[in-house]
Amino acid sequence: MSEIADLLERFRRGGELLAMATTGAAGPELDWKAPGKWSVREIACHLSDSEIVGGQRIRQIIAEEDPTLQGFDQDAWARNLDYSRRRISQAVEMFRRVRAENHELLKDLPGEAFARAGTHSERGRLTLLDLLRTYAEHAENHVVQLREVRAGYKQSRTTA
Repeated sequence: MSEIADLLERFRRGGELLAMATTGAAGPELDWKAPGKWSVREIACHLSDSEIVGGQRIRQIIAEEDPTLQGFDQDAWARNLDYSRRRISQAVEMFRRVRAENHELLKDLPGEAFARAGTHSERGRLTLLDLLRTYAEHAENHVVQLREVRAGYKQSRTTA
């Protein structure tokens, strides 16, 4: 399997991974967090909003010549978009829908399209392949984080 095909499959699976990692999370578990870490709810909201931003960046690189890709302050988004009060079911579903749309856009592009690039305001030059890799890994990394938060919650309940 080619690198692009492998990354596209990992990217596509992100929605399933998030759904599985949050299945059964409810009540106080959604908002429990270790010091300095995000809760299950906040991670899901972050993934949802990041996927919307990622879709914008993907579209800019595909459609525009050398676009500028704007960074964003994830902590300001979490605070000002009130992640702690948003419904996790909506965040997970939004992530799944937007990820599916982004995958649909990417999956049939010719290989040379993945060499198209833009300039990120904080990270510098990024190709479409770089973005695909980044967003595939982004969901995977946060799913690991979700599992750790849920395990931490369970551990806190047994020691309390």
